[in-house]
Amino acid sequence: MNRILIAEDEERIASFVQKGLRANGFTTVVAEDGDLALGQALTGGFDLMVLDIGLPGRDGFTVLRELREARVTLPVIVLTARDSVRDTVAGLEGGADDWMTKPFRFEELLARVRLRQRTAARAPEVTMLRSGTLALDLRTRRARAEDRTVDLTAREFVLLEMFLRHPGQVLSREQILSHVWGYDFDPGSNIVDVYVRALRRKLGAERLETVRGMGYRLP
Repeated sequence: MNRILIAEDEERIASFVQKGLRANGFTTVVAEDGDLALGQALTGGFDLMVLDIGLPGRDGFTVLRELREARVTLPVIVLTARDSVRDTVAGLEGGADDWMTKPFRFEELLARVRLRQRTAARAPEVTMLRSGTLALDLRTRRARAEDRTVDLTAREFVLLEMFLRHPGQVLSREQILSHVWGYDFDPGSNIVDVYVRALRRKLGAERLETVRGMGYRLP
């Protein structure tokens, strides 16, 4: 998986993603609107597409729908400023393989691209993360605590996924800010504490432990 189509109309973001992927050995092509993106994707000349939803011409949802209707199985990572649960669910149910919100860290995007590489190479793909009686379905983006199904916002999902991928590890606020909110988020904000409290309300106060002066941990 070396040829990647970047469907993005914001020149700054497209250039940022393109330079990063090329520096890591990928061949990239940028499509600035949905019509061009769909046409390029239908050629079969790409191994993966990074797709913005807010494209001129056909929007990202339309591009995705028409690709899947044409039975094109090209893996698609959606990269968008939209972070509502409704949009996330619509994208994943519409055939997206992954969903990332802006602002973002390139390192996370690269990791997700490489995950698609491993999947294409028939490496086993993890679809469920578990810790005790807590589980997170990476496809439906829903959590289960004991016997309850819990709906999560897009940010809550990414935050819980981070904890479940690092069980027992203390994660600092700076690490969480960087991973969940991206490179240009204000590090002086208390947003991490706000979202941890939200997860505790939904999952149970005992799920996330505060390590004073250091951060949070999933026991």
